This record gives sequence, C-alpha cells and structure tokens, in this order.
Amino acid sequence: MLLLGFTSAVLLLCLFFIIRLYIVVKTGASYKPGSKGRVSVLVVAGSGGHTTEVLHLLQCTSAAYTPRHYVIADTDRMSEEKICTFESLKQQSDSQFTICRVPRSREVQQSWSSSVVSTLNALRYSLPLVFRLRPDMVLCNGPGTCIPLCAAGLLLGILGIKKVLIVYAESICRVQTLSLTGKILYPVSDYFFVQWASLRDKYPKSIFLGRMV
Repeated sequence: MLLLGFTSAVLLLCLFFIIRLYIVVKTGASYKPGSKGRVSVLVVAGSGGHTTEVLHLLQCTSAAYTPRHYVIADTDRMSEEKICTFESLKQQSDSQFTICRVPRSREVQQSWSSSVVSTLNALRYSLPLVFRLRPDMVLCNGPGTCIPLCAAGLLLGILGIKKVLIVYAESICRVQTLSLTGKILYPVSDYFFVQWASLRDKYPKSIFLGRMV
C-alpha cells in the first residue's frame, strides 16, 4: 500500500511537470521580449565556431538586450577573449555583461554513456546560476552546454517563478539535419531558427530568415 501511494505521488508529480511544461512552452509565443524595457539575456557560447556565430547574432540586437550574461564551458580557453573583444567594440555606454563558467556537458569524442554523468554535473552548476540571474531569455546555437542551462530556464517557468524564453538558432553548418542539441530543444524552444530552407521544410515549427551569420 505504501509503495502504491508513493508510485501514485510520483505519477502525479510527473503529470504536473508535463502540464506545466506544456503551458510554459505554449505561452512563449505571446511573450514579446523588449516590450516592457530591457531584456536580460543569457548567452550560451560554445567553443570555436559556436561562439563566433552567436556573437554575429548579437550584433543584430538593440541596446535593449542588456545585461548580457555569457556562459562558457570551464575548459574553454578561447571564448572569453572573443567575448571581451566583441563587447569592447559595441561601444555602448550602458553596456553590461558578465562571463560565467560551468562544467562542459560533453567533450569532443566523449562516450554517450559518460556524457549523461557529465551533463548531470553541468546541471548541478547551471541550476543555481540561472536561478540567481533569472534571465528573460536564453540564446543558444548548439553547444551541449546549453542543454542544462535551457533546462534550468524551463524549470523557472514550470515552478511559476519566471517565464524564460528559449531562443535557439541552429548552426549554419547544419544543412539537412538538426544537431543533437537542436533535436532535443526543438520541442521546447519558443523560437527555433534554421538557416537553410531544407530544414524549414522538415521542421514546420522552425523559422527561416535566410543566412543569419
């Protein structure tokens, strides 16, 4: 009887989270960032090309998107310099940004089995970071590091603390298929951008605006 009661409680909790997740994702389309002032942005920068692409995306944003909280992997030694250079060139008097580090979810060529453990470890650091910053929007474009950060943002909405927009822009190198990160975030993202018409045709929820980087 005790086991049955525990199982029922777990099922009800799971049902609650599923319903709340559905509500959070569905209400994202009605939320317009910037309509009520500044937009706090959590930017997930992956190493190499991912960082370059996401900085190109930020070039098109207005001064309303501030402060910008960049999150990079703790083993990434190049992105911080790129971000600081980018911010210095923006030349905005009220420019505000921070750089935070979290453990990488998955290293290159890391096995899938061990990446589950490393992703959970990254989530352990991502949850308190996102709950502390409480951004209006998470902007990412593919690095595995964004999975736990987006999960933390969704949890804020599920718990009714704050609606956090999940904005995903698939890398330009993905022409025919989505990246693994894209496939995971496609159902839960509020805005999902692709840079090739072939992907737009396969994924009807996606938004195609041509080449963005």
